[in-house]
Amino acid sequence: MATPRLFRLKSQLAPAPEGPVATELPYARIYVDTGVFHLDTPYDYEVPEKFSEIVKTGVRVQVPFGNREVEGLVIERVVAPSVISGLKSITRVLSHHLVATPKSLELIAQTAQRWATNPWDVIRSAIPPRVAAVDKAFAPTALRSAISSNQSDVCFRAFEPHISAHGQVASIALDSIRKGSVLIVAPDERDIIAICAHLQASTAPVVRIDSGLSRNERYANFLQSMQEQHQIVIGSRSAVFAPLPSASTIIVFKESSPDLYEVRSPAWNARDVAIMRKSIDSARVILCGFVPSLDVAALIDTKRISYFNSSAKVSVKAFTPVDSSLLPGRIFSDIRSNISQGPVLFLLPRKGYANGILCAHCKNVALCACGGRLHLTSKNADPACRICGTLTKHWKCSFCARDKKFVVSRGIERAQEEIARAFPNTAIVLSFGDVIKDHVESKPCIVLATPGAIPQVNGGYSAVIVLEGLSYFSHDDLRANERANELFFEVAGSVKKGGVVLLAIDDSHPIVSSLIRWNPSAILKRELAQRAEISFPPSVNSAVMILPTAQASPLVSGINKAISDARLASDTRVLGPTKIDSQSSKIVVLSSSDSRTALTAFLHELMRRRSIAKKSDSSLRIDPYSL
Repeated sequence: MATPRLFRLKSQLAPAPEGPVATELPYARIYVDTGVFHLDTPYDYEVPEKFSEIVKTGVRVQVPFGNREVEGLVIERVVAPSVISGLKSITRVLSHHLVATPKSLELIAQTAQRWATNPWDVIRSAIPPRVAAVDKAFAPTALRSAISSNQSDVCFRAFEPHISAHGQVASIALDSIRKGSVLIVAPDERDIIAICAHLQASTAPVVRIDSGLSRNERYANFLQSMQEQHQIVIGSRSAVFAPLPSASTIIVFKESSPDLYEVRSPAWNARDVAIMRKSIDSARVILCGFVPSLDVAALIDTKRISYFNSSAKVSVKAFTPVDSSLLPGRIFSDIRSNISQGPVLFLLPRKGYANGILCAHCKNVALCACGGRLHLTSKNADPACRICGTLTKHWKCSFCARDKKFVVSRGIERAQEEIARAFPNTAIVLSFGDVIKDHVESKPCIVLATPGAIPQVNGGYSAVIVLEGLSYFSHDDLRANERANELFFEVAGSVKKGGVVLLAIDDSHPIVSSLIRWNPSAILKRELAQRAEISFPPSVNSAVMILPTAQASPLVSGINKAISDARLASDTRVLGPTKIDSQSSKIVVLSSSDSRTALTAFLHELMRRRSIAKKSDSSLRIDPYSL
């Protein structure tokens, strides 16, 4: 038998510093891209004398970590380190340009704490990747201090009807730029382009920071935004972290949009980060939209956010759908009287042709051999399975053997056929899926669009028709009514003055009276009361954990034990585990607003310990968009 070797511990040796250490503030506190969740604290490094002049707060550096070289971001220079022995030295300065300020670093730290994550996960979203060629093109400049604004309030401004929402945001930005720089955060590239188009006529400098630009352009614009004052910076959700020299106003466009929630962990959202930034930058925050989200509505209800709404009124008519017809019978005369006045918009809930098929005789659902539901991609296409993709030629009902199909859940392409028969000799424009029209001419035509693909029209539509109105409120998640309310107001707002909004929905539905008064207060108050009654967000805070199914039940037991031991508030509720797929399960934790800090700290420490135990196959989201 071989003699066993002595157990050898791994050791880390600090490399010898390159030259003498700086005489003034010889140490730098640095956020390091460790790549490990639980290694989330700043680390101290020695600053070589040769780098002393350029290692400043907000500068990117390269540092040794373990047995590799990683990127770091300087937080501050200090006189004494937090640890005495084994200090390593900064290896290289990656860029002389400042990419963060003390206040933006404070925002990153608060965001990481609020959403229970490693600060570098926030830095990855907040600061664009470095491009060496752009660095060389920019001469290093000293970042000027931010000018505090006296108006450090938060308000929600509801859009007026008959006027472009993008134009209204542009007007707010131009009015605010007199006080300092303006940051506009928009949900997607289409909105950014539309707002920029309204800003072109002004002389104010406009800088874009979004993923629609090339990597070089985005990084160059990011550096430029830090070097000028009294400018308008516009970008997607990550732009909310942009360190502006005089950030007097932050505008969040369509604050209820799901696109303002970070897709990757930790799932922060731009609205809440903007409100956090108000207290750090003393900036004014303006939230915009047609209808406030329930989160904002709860803040308005408690007087923590001001609410501004117009007293406009809109002509609205509701028509109760009959059977399965696409267009209610009494709606035709109103459409015909407006179609000669300009473009008429039809909003449909789904793309495609037929998203469901029934047997026309026995009304049983058409199923594939694998059990999946069949759908049609076009009028003459064979039914196809949504799961396995198999085409079923010469389909027959498996119950009654009949071959006549009945289309349900019609898509926009099927609706086009029916609308074309109802209004012959009228041009039809489609906007959906991959075929999205940004603008249509202001001339008589029919525009068929799905949500999120509505074209802009100069002057507005002569009529707007929302078909299958109840289906927008029938989704199975908590945000369904919130999205539907915003959509109905947005579509109704695109009608021109004197135009009419026609809804294929029962006239007793609360959305009808809200649109007529152009005031969503009644439906928001009712929704808030319902959420409070069942103790669901926004009346409580929420957290969602996704992890392997085998680990879910023991974790639930551990959280319940923490509640019984008073480490978590007694009103904390644990829902689940619920299986998501064959491998993963979901756990939902709900707690009152007063215990948010304790719950976040507990779950953050739980995720750290899982990371230490190398259980990295889990994710945590604090107050996500949807449970």
